[in-house]
Amino acid sequence: MLLLDELAESRIREAVDRGELDNLPGAGRPLDLDDDRHIPEEMRMACRVMKNAGYVPPEVELRRDINALQSALAASADAGDSPERRARLKKLHCLFLRLDESRRRQTSLLLQETYYENILKKL
Repeated sequence: MLLLDELAESRIREAVDRGELDNLPGAGRPLDLDDDRHIPEEMRMACRVMKNAGYVPPEVELRRDINALQSALAASADAGDSPERRARLKKLHCLFLRLDESRRRQTSLLLQETYYENILKKL
């Protein structure tokens, strides 16, 4: 688990222990996983088709691969320093680098878009 994930989980556990998450609106009701209010109306049908076809964004697929490798490494922790374990660690490191690069690209695109919008406002 990533450091931020662990920190978030510990904070959630502490809040649950203190009772801060009791009696929240919607408590006990199932989540509406088909809520697509955050998706622009003209893209909803395309997103629904891709979801029904089993498509997931590349970042989600990367996270699944990372979790699977982490589980495999945890299960083989007693294997010591075997070549197979080293290969898994290398692959895990590579996946983390790809995930980081993906985030950097998204941040860069967002910054470029913000910069462009700021220029338009000034004009």
